[in-house]
Amino acid sequence: MAEDQAPDGIRQKLVDTKQRWAREGRLLTGGTAPPGQRLPPGQRLVRDWPVLDLGVQPAVAEESFRLEVDGLVDRPVTLDWRWLMELEQAERTNDIHCVTQWSRYDNRWNGIAATTLLELVRPKSQARFVEFGAYDGYTTNLALEDFARPENILAHSWQGERLTRQHGGPLRVVVPHLYFWKSTKWVKRISLLAQNRPGFWEQRGYHDRGDPWMEERYG
Repeated sequence: MAEDQAPDGIRQKLVDTKQRWAREGRLLTGGTAPPGQRLPPGQRLVRDWPVLDLGVQPAVAEESFRLEVDGLVDRPVTLDWRWLMELEQAERTNDIHCVTQWSRYDNRWNGIAATTLLELVRPKSQARFVEFGAYDGYTTNLALEDFARPENILAHSWQGERLTRQHGGPLRVVVPHLYFWKSTKWVKRISLLAQNRPGFWEQRGYHDRGDPWMEERYG
């Protein structure tokens, strides 16, 4: 697996900048959105799709791809690409909202519904949280109820084309009702847990849940 990686100094500068935003409450408007409002407070609509990452864009070939689903499940699995594509395929169209203030409407995804994956592995009754791990070392966390929503998808395609490496291909998580840092790119592991385990940005000042309409940017 090859990867494009920024020098350590550049990566650390990116992280330091985002942490400073959290300390300063940058971009916060103090508002909340009324029911039915499509654009969350403080967001601006874009037509392109900005690329944001930690300075690493791993190149994961489909033939070497593996997705581990483990933890508090009755049936832990390691899915290769062929098995993934044999699962029931789904399509979802939704809006996405980045904590850096941009939103993009009407994104069409193809992949595996989160509910399909959960039906496959069968969460145990003790499972309450989900931890995601990525090929670039990134982690984030969700409550299981936030992951188990019908609109969520593990996407391999966007607008009818395979997801590019820059946007998290071959497979990324899409959780559109939360800020997009919760939608892990290059996903390689999904673990179901009894206790919450804050991820990379959650440990660095960002909100544990990240609801855009409540403007939950920072903790």
